Amino acid sequence: MSGQMQPPPEVELPKKMRWFDGFAMSMTMPAALIATLGASVAGLGGWGAAVLWAASMILAMGVNWIYMELSTMFPDSSGGIAHYAAEAWKSRAPWVGPLASVGYWLPWGTNLATYGAVTGALVQAQWFPGHDWVLFFGPVSITFPILVGLIVIFVLYGINLAGVRMTMAFVYVTAAILMIPLFVFIVLPPFQAGWAPMDLSWNLHGFEGLHTALVWMYIMAWTTFGVEVCATFAPEYRDSVKDTTKAIKAAVLFCLGVFFLIPITLGGYAGEAAIADDPATFFIASFAKMIGGASDFMVLCLIASLLLIMLTSVADASRVLFNMGKEGMTFRSVGRLNRRGVPVRALNVMLVMNILVLVVLQSPLAIIVTGNLGYILTHILAVSGFLLLRKDRPDATRPVKLPRFFVPLAWVLAAIMALILVVGATGFAVTGYGGYKELGIAVSVLSAGVVIWWFVTGRRYRRDRPSVESESSNKTKV
Repeated sequence: MSGQMQPPPEVELPKKMRWFDGFAMSMTMPAALIATLGASVAGLGGWGAAVLWAASMILAMGVNWIYMELSTMFPDSSGGIAHYAAEAWKSRAPWVGPLASVGYWLPWGTNLATYGAVTGALVQAQWFPGHDWVLFFGPVSITFPILVGLIVIFVLYGINLAGVRMTMAFVYVTAAILMIPLFVFIVLPPFQAGWAPMDLSWNLHGFEGLHTALVWMYIMAWTTFGVEVCATFAPEYRDSVKDTTKAIKAAVLFCLGVFFLIPITLGGYAGEAAIADDPATFFIASFAKMIGGASDFMVLCLIASLLLIMLTSVADASRVLFNMGKEGMTFRSVGRLNRRGVPVRALNVMLVMNILVLVVLQSPLAIIVTGNLGYILTHILAVSGFLLLRKDRPDATRPVKLPRFFVPLAWVLAAIMALILVVGATGFAVTGYGGYKELGIAVSVLSAGVVIWWFVTGRRYRRDRPSVESESSNKTKV
């Protein structure tokens, strides 16, 4: 085949993945539960956490079902839900594109820092409990867990540089290992003498309980909604339509079961008091009680599952940043691939960002809270974008077209997410995680994305801005 007939290698992602590759990527979310499970059980009670995790996952299921239609409308987009929002809103508010893209990229992009910190805490708790030293470098400090996290960041950066097949090989290995702690968490506790699910509590009462639930759903959104990662890889599936829809369906159904069961099974075995005393690493004591000398192996399995989160996050976020550069929503230099089809410049940006975030914020939940503002906002813009696309492009090609009742359902889902966003972003006093610093960082990053877009593309965009009328010109005439 001649070079003229082939797409330029620097702008086209290779189509090498199948739906089960995307499903393996979505195993990131059960693994991500490790970072927030203990804190949710301690704050909500075991039954409160189980019900709220399930409710958040059901909300995520409705949202991700909508993404099946949107992903098949834009099968060549590596921008995922941020691109859906940008396409839907560009005739009304073109700045939504960079806002949604940065809002989506920030939480996925900072997961190296989030779970690098969790990995460091597990390593210290299991093997180096006496390493509690602190090194100060002006206003920042480095502890043993932070040092471990920095090492992990560089290792996973190197794996992603090797290309998609190396990345997927590592994903399959870590996803398979993740099944071991999931089996231990869900299946073994009911057969242990100390399992007491009826001792779990429900800490959500009255209006205050509703407020607390909304704040916690703000924190949970990153973990439950994250199965949309399957849609980001649409252009890299061999069959973008069929593989994307299969991956999303499998991911949401699997995660729904996992998120409801683990707070009951593991929470009922570990006990709420023990979880409250050590919400970050209580798993270690539970492993030691259940399987004795094999606890070292189980902690290694947990760490492998965290590596899966970080690897998937790097792959996902780098492709979103690559798409932003390719579409002109940020500096075009990041919209380039190397000869192996890897968005290496986007990876370099993420490497620097994660080092800074890990050293400055350090707390995993503080990092999650920082990213969730933009993440939930992006979901609101994407779901509302579904409504706009149904109105503005009724005759557009939709290989998967959802039933009509999804239109009012989308309104309901968008309204619920907006409520969670407003209450959660300002309710950090309820959980004790995050604060004005994290909120300020999130707002600053989102604003910077729009400002960069304005100087790179926005002023030119006004001249060629598409109108709503042109978007609607192909509507069916009755």
